[in-house]
Amino acid sequence: MTTIKKIAELANVSTATVSKIINGKDQYISEATRQKVLEIVEREGYIPNGVAKSLKMRRTKTIGIILPDVMNLFFSELARGAEDAAEKEGYSVILCNTDNKELKEEKYLNILHEKMVDGIIMTAAEGSMNKSVKISKTPMVLVDRDIELDKPVGRITVNNEEGAFMATKFLIEKGCKNIGFISSQKKNKPSAERLKGYRRALEENGLEIDEKKIFLQNFTIASGYEGVMALLERNKVDGIFCGNDLIAIGAIQALKENNLKVPKDVKVIGFDDISMSQFMDPPLTTIKQPIYQLGEEAVKMLVAIIDKKDIDMHKVLRTELIERGSC
Repeated sequence: MTTIKKIAELANVSTATVSKIINGKDQYISEATRQKVLEIVEREGYIPNGVAKSLKMRRTKTIGIILPDVMNLFFSELARGAEDAAEKEGYSVILCNTDNKELKEEKYLNILHEKMVDGIIMTAAEGSMNKSVKISKTPMVLVDRDIELDKPVGRITVNNEEGAFMATKFLIEKGCKNIGFISSQKKNKPSAERLKGYRRALEENGLEIDEKKIFLQNFTIASGYEGVMALLERNKVDGIFCGNDLIAIGAIQALKENNLKVPKDVKVIGFDDISMSQFMDPPLTTIKQPIYQLGEEAVKMLVAIIDKKDIDMHKVLRTELIERGSC
């Protein structure tokens, strides 16, 4: 591997001169010497030792992003927002996918610590109680799924209960009286808060809460499909609030297979507003989360924490109802 020492010998200058030129601190070095050194650097294919530089600066300018499922369009859009924001801040990104598994989450946390990342942005695996998260001293921001920790970490969330209340109330205002709820059974805050918002909307509007109209499984298309099949066996429904847009995709498919028209026979509303929601048949009415902004804000907060700035460590972003053809 070509070293600064070798470059200096070839250019017949000091290693300090080479270092200043490589790092752009060459204002007092002649243009002829600067060009000579840069030509040798290019010819020899010199690559700066990033690890050594990081140890000296105590910064790697790298952040880790841990997500449960990058195939889920919600998380891929969130990751894009974070990556774009990181680039603007001068940081590189290491992206880790846990498949919603706590063991993979722990493995990636350990790897990121070994890589000496400056900070970590994480959406925890469902039900995560990971010891590595609790003992980590690396600056951290939790996004979407909040978990209880006995240490200060940044948190970027939306008001899931209010969004779910808004969705269920909208179905009621559209004339629905038998409203089903399909979501995840996992014990993370978004799941619990969306169920709470659904229940509150029914209660405040004088509608019975029927546990047979609640189907909890996973945040997947398959869960939406299976949820509708189960609901139709148990009850008559005229509206369905889905815990995310992927569930709504499966739900609408199952309704069509049962010769039920959306929205004439059953109205459907989702949660997230992933990019494909507007292209569904019919286009999906949904509660919009500012997904890209979640990623952006997570990076901004993390960089502020890394720089030891005094900031509000919990930011709650607003949701918005987007009305389309499924209601």
